[in-house]
Amino acid sequence: MDFSFSRYGRESVKPSPVNEMMASFASDFRDGVDINLGVGYVNEKTIPTALLSEVMGEIAANPEIFRQAFNYGGPQGAPGLIQALRDYHVSEGIGGMTEEVMARLELVIGPSGATSILDALADIMEPGIVITADPLYYIYCDHLERKGFDVIAVPEEAGGLNPAAVRNILDQLGPLSERLSFFYVVTVNNPSGTVLCNEYRFGLAELAAEWSARLGRCCPIFFDQAYEWLIHDPDAEVPRSALVEVPEAPVYEIGTLSKVLAPALRIGFMVGQAGALMQALVQKTSDVGFSAPLLNQEMAAVMLRRHMRDQVMRVKEGYREKSLVVGQAIHEILGPWLEEVRGGTAGFYYYLTFQETATHSASLFFNFLSRTTGDPLVDGESGALHPRVIYIPGEFCVHPLGFTKEKGQRQLRLSYGYEETENIVAALGWMKEALRYAEGQR
Repeated sequence: MDFSFSRYGRESVKPSPVNEMMASFASDFRDGVDINLGVGYVNEKTIPTALLSEVMGEIAANPEIFRQAFNYGGPQGAPGLIQALRDYHVSEGIGGMTEEVMARLELVIGPSGATSILDALADIMEPGIVITADPLYYIYCDHLERKGFDVIAVPEEAGGLNPAAVRNILDQLGPLSERLSFFYVVTVNNPSGTVLCNEYRFGLAELAAEWSARLGRCCPIFFDQAYEWLIHDPDAEVPRSALVEVPEAPVYEIGTLSKVLAPALRIGFMVGQAGALMQALVQKTSDVGFSAPLLNQEMAAVMLRRHMRDQVMRVKEGYREKSLVVGQAIHEILGPWLEEVRGGTAGFYYYLTFQETATHSASLFFNFLSRTTGDPLVDGESGALHPRVIYIPGEFCVHPLGFTKEKGQRQLRLSYGYEETENIVAALGWMKEALRYAEGQR
């Protein structure tokens, strides 16, 4: 019998291609044999398990200090965590944040990480046009399109999404630009790892202010800063917040502690001007069962106050060390086939573009690494397959109707976060064999 599904329900019955692909690998993934460069998990060594256990024990043993830590929290978030995040932004000067600026801003904790805030925004905002960068954050952009939004992905440059290119697209839309809903920019792009430069960041904020005035309604810009605390290149430009530099613009910054502390805490937050949008976000959080578990919020607050500076430094150093080794190996092992390499300066992704070799899920390259060529010499005997290498094909990272569709067929995202360095280098060796195989078969 048919269900009376909403548009989102109808579009969600069949999993997205990338989710389907990852699920098929996960069902029979062999630890110690196969290598997963596709999953965006943090490295287990970066999670301060002993400290978290110690802090959790302290919270449980002191109910007079940490009141109701095992009960429900509130819709906006635990006051202690909200204050700890405010203090941390100011004390560390994140984005150039000052006490004066932070005092006029509101901070809201999501129910389940930064993703839950993004999900809430898809419900709060009227479906219309969303401007983002290409390559795009495929998980959220796919979600937006299932919700009825039209995503327009503008090709990024070395400094990220250029506001001049965005303005050109909006001008080309003509009357259709009146359907603009919001701008969505990942400041350290997932998948490409490109870091948004300050010039472009401020220009995009000014563009949001300009189009809000032109359309007579707020067209906010959401800066997703999931990886911004993980800029580990010592020569990289230090990010400045548009909330500080362009205070008149409708800017909202989405942050998370998942990448620098522990994903399981599910701490995501949004900072921006108090008002209707924040009120709607708090109500949405209340509707789904309040903000993140209060115990997790109390743990995060203690970690922010006592240990976060050292924790962030340690995590950045670890990923920097891995990025240098993996980056060198990429060029040494895959160099002759490469057209372009992005990333490696922040977060834990490299984004590769090959000169000719296709990387999509029906390509010879993909078949070799997934051991689905049908040739036992390549795949291995049944029940004893050769090692498989999982990556995210570029076909899922670019908009299927966008400007870089063809180029995406030759691209892939490689994570150096989850697997240990020696496994990543081994996987690059298998990729070299896959490139040779694809050349031979062509």
